[in-house]
Amino acid sequence: MYILVTNDDGVEAPGLFALKQALQVLGEVIVVAPDHNWSASGHTKTIHKPLRVEKKMLRDGSLAYTTDGAPTDCVALVMLGLLSDKPALVVSGVNPGANVAHDLTYSGTVAAAMEGAINNVPSLAVSINAQNRTDIDFTPATTAAVHIARRILANGNLPPDTFLNVNVPDIPLDQIRGVRITRLGKRIYRDELIERQDPSGRSYYWIGGEPPGGVTEEEGTDVWAIAQRFVSITPVHLDMTSHAMITHLKTWEEDTLPLIPNK
Repeated sequence: MYILVTNDDGVEAPGLFALKQALQVLGEVIVVAPDHNWSASGHTKTIHKPLRVEKKMLRDGSLAYTTDGAPTDCVALVMLGLLSDKPALVVSGVNPGANVAHDLTYSGTVAAAMEGAINNVPSLAVSINAQNRTDIDFTPATTAAVHIARRILANGNLPPDTFLNVNVPDIPLDQIRGVRITRLGKRIYRDELIERQDPSGRSYYWIGGEPPGGVTEEEGTDVWAIAQRFVSITPVHLDMTSHAMITHLKTWEEDTLPLIPNK
């Protein structure tokens, strides 16, 4: 059995290499990662064109696989037979930026872990809360990933349709206060629409703006935990149903939406 490592930043990303090297203490690690950056790609699956897979040598001389597909495709390829066996664990990351709260709907890092869970393989996404830096120390994140992966492998699995989303503060390891099991918090996005003109005078647009913030006052959330210098571990379930709304909306079946005339 082996651990599958992937990411959304591409096979050359330093966070991927740091994660791969750290997880090797647990056993064999195989890398299958995109050949370019897929940040903010969400749970994208390629079905309208063929996927190419190439072998690549990593900087430590080990072999990796790289594809022109999305992070989701990296995991799906393995699950569908690219390798002879399914992995014992999928670990996606390390992403150089937090993936908390509403970020989960955008994140390619999280999408790869989600694909693992869909295929009944225990999975986790790992991110470090660092932005706009080229000298990130991934040690706190990889250390957390190894401890969590070891625990998952020892227990044998996670509950069905569930994966773990792990976020680590961007501070030295000895300054981290511990671990907190969290729920999703609330992001505050500061996006701006930037309009420019090309040489022909036609408008084009960038979605830019300042890095997002978050509501740090709500104790028990992933946003709060990072602000308080804790490692955040959020169990994420694939069932996005608003169960609290079902009873309320039952009245629509007969009263509000008479799509089929009463007989």
